[in-house]
Amino acid sequence: MSAIINIFRIPELRKKILITLAFLIVYRIGAHIPIPGINIESLKAYFDVLTQQSGRGLLDLVDLFAGGALKRFTIFALGIMPYISSSIIMQLLTVVIPYFERLSKEGTEGRKKINQYTRYGTVLITAIQGFAMTSWMKGVQAPKGYDPIVDPASGITFVITAIIILTTGTMILVWIGEQISEYGIGNGISLLIFGGIVVQIPSGFVQTLERIKTHSDPILGMILVFLFFAVIALSILLTLGVRKIPVQYGKMLSGRRMVQMRSQHIPLRVNATGVMPIIFATSLILFPVQMAQVVSKEYAFFDKLQYYLAPGQIPYIITYVVLVIFFAYFYTAIQFNPKDLADTIKKNGGFVPGIRPGKNTAEFLEWILNRITLSGGIFLAGIAIIPDIIIRVWPEEVPTSMAYLFGGTSLLIIVGVALDTLKQIESQMMMRHYEGFMKKGKIRGRN
Repeated sequence: MSAIINIFRIPELRKKILITLAFLIVYRIGAHIPIPGINIESLKAYFDVLTQQSGRGLLDLVDLFAGGALKRFTIFALGIMPYISSSIIMQLLTVVIPYFERLSKEGTEGRKKINQYTRYGTVLITAIQGFAMTSWMKGVQAPKGYDPIVDPASGITFVITAIIILTTGTMILVWIGEQISEYGIGNGISLLIFGGIVVQIPSGFVQTLERIKTHSDPILGMILVFLFFAVIALSILLTLGVRKIPVQYGKMLSGRRMVQMRSQHIPLRVNATGVMPIIFATSLILFPVQMAQVVSKEYAFFDKLQYYLAPGQIPYIITYVVLVIFFAYFYTAIQFNPKDLADTIKKNGGFVPGIRPGKNTAEFLEWILNRITLSGGIFLAGIAIIPDIIIRVWPEEVPTSMAYLFGGTSLLIIVGVALDTLKQIESQMMMRHYEGFMKKGKIRGRN
C-alpha cells in the first residue's frame, strides 16, 4: 500500500496513470455500445447455440483480442487488430520498397509519414473487414423463437452504416492508443489489448469452475492451476532472459593519468520482440479467415480454410508456430543492427574479448543474435500454442475463452505488458528518490 501511495504522491506520474485509466474506461464503455440495427438478445442466443454446437473456433480468439466486443457487435467490434495488420504491411514494405526504406531512415519526419500511410492502410483494412463482418451478420439465422438479428428490410443502409461505424471505432482506438503512449503510462496499443483480455478473466474463471464441478474432476482443476502458474513463470523467464556479451574498453586519459576503463557488457534479450510476433502472427491468420467467411457459402475451398485454420487444428498450430518464429526474426532484424553496434563499440575504443573489432565483431554479434532469436522464438511459439493443446486434450471440460486465458497469447501479452508498465512506473518513482514498486525483486531487466 505504501508503494501505491507513493505513486499518487508524484504529480506527473499520478496524472499519467489517471489519463491512462480514463482512456481505458472509454474503451470499455465503447465495447458495450452496439451498432444500430442489431438485436442484442438474438445475437447472444445465436452465439450460445454456436458455442454448444462447435465449441471451438477462431471467433473466440478474435473476440478475445476485441475485448468481448465482437460477439456483442459493438462500435469497437474489430478492435485494434486492423491497425496491427496495417503496421505489419508497412514494416514489410520498408524492407522491400526503397522509398519506404528511405522514409524509415529520415528520422522523425519519415516516421510521421510512415504512420500516416499506416493509418490509411488501417482505414482500408477496417472497411474490408467491416464489410465481411456485416455481410456475414446479415446472413446469420437467429435461433428459433427469436427475432432476426438484423432487420431484413434494412438492406444496404445497414451495411454502409455498420462499415462507417466499425471503421470509425477502430480509428478512435488507434487515437486512444496514441494518446496513452504520449500522455499516459505504457504502450497504448498493447494496453488496449491487455485491457480487453483482463476483463474476461473473471467470467472465464467462473465458467471453468462450473465445467469442473459438472464433470466432478478436481484433479483437472489442480492440473490447470499448476499449468497456469507454470506458464506465468515461463513467460516471465522468457521476458526477462538476456545473453550478456562482455565488452572491454581500453585506457583513456583522465587528468594526467591513464585510467583503465571498466569492462561492460551488452545485454541481448532472448525475446527482444516481446509479444509482437504473436500479435502479428495472430493478425495475419485472422485476416484470410475473416475474408473466407464471406465467400465460404459459394466456394467449398474457403469453407475448408476456415476449418483448418480453427484453433486446435494441426494446420493452424503448424502455421501459427512458423509465423511466430518468422516474425521473431523479422522484428529482431528491424530493431537490432549488429553492424551499427559493432561500429559504435569500435568508435568508443571497445572490443569483445577474443574477437577483432569491426566486421568480425558484427559477424559474432549476428551469430549470437540468430541463436538466441531461434531459441527465443521456439520458446515463444511453445507457450503460444498451449491453449490449442488444452482445446484438443480437454474439449468439453475447459471453455474456449478460458483456454486462451490459461496460457499462450493472452498470458504472454498480460505478463509482457504488465512488466513493461511496471518498469516505467518504477523508473518514474526511482527518479524522484522513492522506493520502487516492489521492495524486493524489483521489476527490471538483468543488466
